[in-house]
Amino acid sequence: MTQKKIKFNRFIIGLLSTAFVINVGNVGAFAVTQAPENTPQAKKTNFSSIKTLNKHDKAFLNDLEQRTFKWFWDNANPKNGLVPDRAPLPNGAASIAGVGFGLTAYGIGVHRGYITREQAVERTLTTMRFLANLPQNDMASGAAGYKGFYYHFLDPNTGLRMADWSELSSVDTALLMGGVLFSQSFYDRNTPQEKEIRSIAERLYRRIDWQWMRNNGPWLSMGWYPPNRFIPVDWKGYNEGLIIYLLAIASPTHPIPPDTWKNWTKTYDKQWGKFQGHTFLNFAPLFGHQYSESWVDFRGIKDGFNRSHGTDYFKNSREAVYAQRDYAKSNPGKFEDYGKDIWGLTASDGPGDVYQDDKGQKRHFLAYSARGAGKDYVLDDGTIAPTAAGGSVAIAPEIAFPALKAMRNKFGDKIYNQYGFLDAFNPTFKTKDGIWVDGQQLSIDQGPILLMIENYRSQFVWNVMKKNPVIRQGLKKAGFTGGWLNNKKL
Repeated sequence: MTQKKIKFNRFIIGLLSTAFVINVGNVGAFAVTQAPENTPQAKKTNFSSIKTLNKHDKAFLNDLEQRTFKWFWDNANPKNGLVPDRAPLPNGAASIAGVGFGLTAYGIGVHRGYITREQAVERTLTTMRFLANLPQNDMASGAAGYKGFYYHFLDPNTGLRMADWSELSSVDTALLMGGVLFSQSFYDRNTPQEKEIRSIAERLYRRIDWQWMRNNGPWLSMGWYPPNRFIPVDWKGYNEGLIIYLLAIASPTHPIPPDTWKNWTKTYDKQWGKFQGHTFLNFAPLFGHQYSESWVDFRGIKDGFNRSHGTDYFKNSREAVYAQRDYAKSNPGKFEDYGKDIWGLTASDGPGDVYQDDKGQKRHFLAYSARGAGKDYVLDDGTIAPTAAGGSVAIAPEIAFPALKAMRNKFGDKIYNQYGFLDAFNPTFKTKDGIWVDGQQLSIDQGPILLMIENYRSQFVWNVMKKNPVIRQGLKKAGFTGGWLNNKKL
């Protein structure tokens, strides 16, 4: 598959995965089946459970975290800090969302002793200076962004828009800001370098014109193309857009109305319901339950929707993870190796848009796709993405960590290299060497693995972000109350 085709597919998947009204329902010649109605809801998580891990489990968790960190440290361009969309892929595009995960990774590296604080400061400052100085205008070429937003994919060397198919992305800019605001709060020392990081972070956030991205409507658009064409799909329905609306509401320069949050949650209705015996706010691919939650601790804090449904977004994500695990156990598509410890559907690479015979059944396999299983839709071709379980470790550690161990033990070095898990594998799709295994890792899939492992181990990223005034103001203006928001010492 060509690089352009890969990037185009990534964009289309973004549109499909947020348009929750689609219902694939019957993919790969199988029908979705529900678990019995008495399937228990997810158990309450116990964050002290990491203390009960034996030394071998702790060693594996540390090994995976350190390898995943090294993916960002080794693959980011040291001259400008840009993080590749995927690697190894020579001359590939940089991902602006990947930069957000990378900036957060450097703080984790300091916290874990993988790198020194001085090394992290140098890399972070290089990145922030480069981002701040890139041209912003409405021209089709020669710019990195416009109105404070950045294009989805940038040239890894120049930092300019990669090609005419790369959109000015509201969600990828928001994920970038996750890393920018993390840096603003983590580098809190009174040194010239750390003060400059905080200053640039404030400038980058303040210049984003969220009002403009509404395109004269109530919702934020998914993006824009020069010279003046907004993408005709808005951020509606529950999805990874939690962080987008929090940042837009909190803006001191170009805010959208706080009641946008309440009105946005009213668009959730078709997603609330039962899947595999679990009742929750559905979003089929697990990345929708991981991206915002990688930075924001939603445990115990509730908006109006949560209060009326007796839940919070963290509990909701737990139900989503359990539902996916139970879907794999029921395995309606009869895919190879699915079970209680081998599972995980989310946006990821795949074998390709091809057909293959499997025990007398002609199966249709997919390339990069937003695989998932939920009330909203099911899209499954037997491709398992380790980031689905890895990015769920802080959400449901009691089932996500065993899944990671089981995948590592069963498939070994076929799916695990110097940078941790490869992006995806498919035991049902056979090749001359055995099963299909991706040869690359993706920044937006490595990111949730790294951040959520650290949140499971120490809640480090969450605790840093709790100190950030933008996050606190966004949550409060959106109507969140309770939990850690009541702690004035943070």
